[in-house]
Amino acid sequence: MSRMSNATSIVTVPNLVSTSRVVLGFGFLLADAVSLRLSLIAVASLTDFLDGWLARRTHAASRLGALVDPVADRFFAMCVVIGYVASAQLSAWQAIALMFRDVMSIIGWFVARNVSWLRPITFKARWLGKAVTVLQLFTFFAVLLWPRLTDRMVWVVFAVGAAATVDYTLMLWRDRAQG
Repeated sequence: MSRMSNATSIVTVPNLVSTSRVVLGFGFLLADAVSLRLSLIAVASLTDFLDGWLARRTHAASRLGALVDPVADRFFAMCVVIGYVASAQLSAWQAIALMFRDVMSIIGWFVARNVSWLRPITFKARWLGKAVTVLQLFTFFAVLLWPRLTDRMVWVVFAVGAAATVDYTLMLWRDRAQG
């Protein structure tokens, strides 16, 4: 089990790696070449693995980092989806389906922070949530490399995202009942 520090410093190598996805997201919005967009998705995918690995390996895991990582993930995904919608590579319904879990997790986070009896609950990464992120990244590649797979991949991301939303909700209720 990794140790979480209470350090408040955002300037750690893992947090900088996570935050790089914000820059990569803006870069994706500005890029129009397929090769550049593919490279940005690949680098973002790598940083998504690398930040957690570095945090565990260097014992730099922190509560702040646990928040920075998913926010950077959501921001990058949102930029990619906006870029694809703007270039007509995704429709509005596909964008909504791809971002369903992300929107629900943001709503859930705000609800948990504003409902007093939910505040003490610690949000933890779950394997279904991680699966959604991996499937989103694969779908982002598919849009550019295998566009005929896009519809199927969007449905898969939506289904796993809905399952992840239910899983997180049940986790919160279980943790609340135990606390």
